[in-house]
Amino acid sequence: MALGRDWYERAVACPDALAEHPAVRRAAADGDESVVFDEDFHFVAPTAYERLTGDASAFWQDWAAFADARAATEAEAGDGMGEPFDFADDEEMRRRLPRLAALHLGAGPA
Repeated sequence: MALGRDWYERAVACPDALAEHPAVRRAAADGDESVVFDEDFHFVAPTAYERLTGDASAFWQDWAAFADARAATEAEAGDGMGEPFDFADDEEMRRRLPRLAALHLGAGPA
């Protein structure tokens, strides 16, 4: 989302497509993860929630309830984020997201 709507939609369709974004490529070359994992961006939802409701403290409780309901609905419908996997497993990352892994992890074992 931080990279704009077009890139958000591309990443939803194919997460590995992020390897084509100039800022992602530049960040990978510089060893900078903040282009995708910007700390300030994590506070957009709670800030908007507070502006709408006037209650900053209720966001996380309401978010947890929403996430639980969504997970249950997605499980029933067979939707969701797909099969979970270990993002810390370099080989799994190379298998699932080869272009991003090549940028961030290098070629890997031969």
